[in-house]
Amino acid sequence: MTHFRQALLAGVGSALAVAVSTPAWAADQNSDNTIVVTGTRAQNRTKLDTVAPVDVLSLDTLSRQGSTELGASLAAVAPSIDFPRPAGTDGTDSIRPATLRGLSPDQTLVLINGVRGHTAALLNVNGSVGRGSAAVDLNTIPTLALSQVEVLRDGASAQYGSDAIAGVMNLRLREASHGGGATASYGQYETQFNGARSSRHISDGGTLTLGAWQGFKLGNNGGFLTVTGEYLDRGLTGRSDLDTRTTTANPASPAVVRSRIGDPKVLQGTGYVNAALPIGDTNWTAFAFGGYQFRDSTSSAFAREPGNVNNVLAIYPDGFLPQIKVLSKDLTVTAGVRGQMGDWNATIKASYGRNRIDYRTQGSLNSTYGAASQTSFYDGAMIYDQALGGMDLAKLYKLGGTDLNVAWGVEVRREGYRIIAGEPTSYNRAPGASSSLTSGAQGFIGFQAGNALKVSRISNAVYLDLEAKLPSIFTFGAAVRGEHYSDFGDIATGKLSARADIADWFALRGTVSTGFRAPSLQQQYFTSTASVLTTLPGQTVPTIVETGTFPSTSAIARSLGGQALRPEKSTNFSAGAVFRKGGFDLTIDGYIIKIRDQLGLSENIPLSSADQATYGVTAARFFINGLHTTTKGVDIVGHYKLRTASVGIFDLTAAANINKITVDSYPTSSLSTLFARQRILTITEGTPGEKLVGSVDWSFDKLGATARASYYGNVIQPSSTAAGDLSTGRKTIIDLEARYKVLPMASLSVGANNVFDIYPTKTPANLLATNGGVAFPYYSPWGFNGRYLYAKLSLNW
Repeated sequence: MTHFRQALLAGVGSALAVAVSTPAWAADQNSDNTIVVTGTRAQNRTKLDTVAPVDVLSLDTLSRQGSTELGASLAAVAPSIDFPRPAGTDGTDSIRPATLRGLSPDQTLVLINGVRGHTAALLNVNGSVGRGSAAVDLNTIPTLALSQVEVLRDGASAQYGSDAIAGVMNLRLREASHGGGATASYGQYETQFNGARSSRHISDGGTLTLGAWQGFKLGNNGGFLTVTGEYLDRGLTGRSDLDTRTTTANPASPAVVRSRIGDPKVLQGTGYVNAALPIGDTNWTAFAFGGYQFRDSTSSAFAREPGNVNNVLAIYPDGFLPQIKVLSKDLTVTAGVRGQMGDWNATIKASYGRNRIDYRTQGSLNSTYGAASQTSFYDGAMIYDQALGGMDLAKLYKLGGTDLNVAWGVEVRREGYRIIAGEPTSYNRAPGASSSLTSGAQGFIGFQAGNALKVSRISNAVYLDLEAKLPSIFTFGAAVRGEHYSDFGDIATGKLSARADIADWFALRGTVSTGFRAPSLQQQYFTSTASVLTTLPGQTVPTIVETGTFPSTSAIARSLGGQALRPEKSTNFSAGAVFRKGGFDLTIDGYIIKIRDQLGLSENIPLSSADQATYGVTAARFFINGLHTTTKGVDIVGHYKLRTASVGIFDLTAAANINKITVDSYPTSSLSTLFARQRILTITEGTPGEKLVGSVDWSFDKLGATARASYYGNVIQPSSTAAGDLSTGRKTIIDLEARYKVLPMASLSVGANNVFDIYPTKTPANLLATNGGVAFPYYSPWGFNGRYLYAKLSLNW
């Protein structure tokens, strides 16, 4: 708690320093009047007039840094967002989730132009932040396609439905009827690796990004079509230390770098469109937007040393490093009309989204086949799709001096989930194989025929949202939403909010709400099993049995206490203040989020002898409701914009998120440990409890520069015992970028992320003997790749 208070005071001090370290407010400087549409359905609300905190991150802010990943760009500038870079976690290496306020990635709702986005088909089942979640893949949308991102830091299930427990991210697409632009950037890591057992200079992770956008005029009444395309070619990185494990084949074998823990290699192409066209002489406008992305990503599993029991020396005399290839195809398309329906502003929309992930294991083998094994396997696929339709209506009533905005709407959503089996050799065993061998492809075992499934559900929702601005200083809001899900039934949520504008320069605001998150189809139905050879009770001959992840309602899970999953529920409280004067504004918002019946993926639970005989399974894991958590924290955001005639424009920002999560209770069982310490610590210590970001953006004539400092509190990557825990340490990361306009339509940027080459605290040497050379904790919120240098050419016409 001492560090918590110290960081809180530091955050407040940093924000206030923005005000006191700059000249007095100029009379002609105005506070930020950016209009927001997230968290309110009233017209013409600015980000400083809302009853709940909203961050507005512009395209310039997101693009003035080295990363081309939207998730990483958001995390670099918004302290409440965390974007770790997991490694050795199968599909999660390639489809990396972001978190808001330290909560699960699937507890943040993502909208695109105000319409619910679809989640990825991936379920994160391995040891990473966000274990057990199925979240939206933010990196399916190129930053170049956006005009801004609005981040509502408040519970909003009563307004938007499931998932909005931590808050809402609304990705607003660029709207242009003319002009265009293009960018070409290249960067790579130039870093000094200093592990516990070795040191070396590394140049890797070369990343080429090519992007362009063009606006077209549609009709003569303000219609537009904006088209954006992006190509990404990113090289892999490797930050493994020496693997000191000896082998039975060669106990004296020298220590070498066998594993490749780092970023995957990615080839990616993305296209996006956004369009609107007024319909004749009516007051209606047709709109449409959407995009498609193909991503080919290759990451590494853990290395198999030459003497590993599952290595075949005839194929890999020096051991092998399995490669996991993830092919992700992501589609989203939305269309509708908006206009006047009597006195009501109406929007009628339909949307469809689909994500398919195919897996392949390469550079591997199925050891049960010996020297006859193939080395490349098709492991199967997962598909998630979402179709929704809805209507939203809003009307402003003038009641004396009170402006009452009334909004209501309905929505119907269908979700589908499918698992497709891989080829048989990716998961089965050769007849007569030794019981000491693991079946299937090493590194990533394929989905079996028994894992294949196709399921769906339907939900219906209706909401009412009221916001009244009184002739006095007060603004009040109220919202209620009711939903029916075909799998678990009905649920209702509500929200109350209030704001008091005490003076032109000072306001108080607060909210209280209830929220929920429906268990995803992935959590309800995902199944992945591995065949192992064991001797069942009462038998003398070994038998092939299965162990793995099962639906909570399967017979196997029910024998261990599994039940149908229920929605997670939350109660959110927030209170804050807004200060603004001239070009300076400061917001401070505290919050408490209490979540009950949170879902968690259990540990592998061994079956009794009788159940092993009944089900032919030795152990199983499945999702369980019952985790109860409390999140407390404060967000502080200070901003000052100074315009001078002689030295240019200075845009200064200081922001902080101080966050503390506790697990109040969790389910237990007399049969086995349901949630081990590493699962609990991942929730409470897996994201930084303190994160502070300060930045200065300067522009003058043809020159520009950005300097950013980010402080991260300590993060723990937990193990089964405290002795195996890894800590990132408390670190400050500095990013710099300089820009020069070489021509009226062209500018050149050069920069460095992590200028001083800061790594998380290294893995102690004694742990390298058991983890295969994982040199740094991959829970690190800023990554573990070191210094990144880049250059970028931007064109505008």
